[in-house]
Amino acid sequence: MPILGKKTNWRGTFLSAIEFEVKNSKGVRFNWEAFERNNCNGIVAIVPVTKDRGVIVVKQFRPPVGKYVIEFPAGLNDKGETLTEVAQRELLEETGCRAGRLIPIATGPLSSGASTEVLTVYAALDVVLYCGQALDPHEDIEIITLPLDNFYEHLYALEGPDTYIDLKLYGLLELAKRHI
Repeated sequence: MPILGKKTNWRGTFLSAIEFEVKNSKGVRFNWEAFERNNCNGIVAIVPVTKDRGVIVVKQFRPPVGKYVIEFPAGLNDKGETLTEVAQRELLEETGCRAGRLIPIATGPLSSGASTEVLTVYAALDVVLYCGQALDPHEDIEIITLPLDNFYEHLYALEGPDTYIDLKLYGLLELAKRHI
């Protein structure tokens, strides 16, 4: 389907509401609303696995869903870096860890019906603690290490009335396992 036009309806500090004019294969023209991030050239997520087969996840409060979310470390390319550099930086900032190996494992849209965001995922292998967290002022992130063996059992135990598990964890870990 060709995109005939795009306009910004609203621009905030971090997000913009945009509207696409589209024509489908039947020739029908319509508008589609979405959001996009401002000053961002990609998003990364990192699946960190330690030398002793621990999988690192993070827990942080996410205002859009009003709950804590267990997820993999992630971040925005808002400083003009390569995506690999962003993955290294975010892993270090959010967990204080460094990876012995960083392998790209997947790229794709996060919510293709509502957002222009495309996520690139890295498996971070042979991860070791390097220093303490270096969080942005608004970040409050708890680091949790779960064993790779029986990972899902341990993960389910973290879910509760005030805590969601990011659905991406399940598939991304399976993709990373091909490199462990």
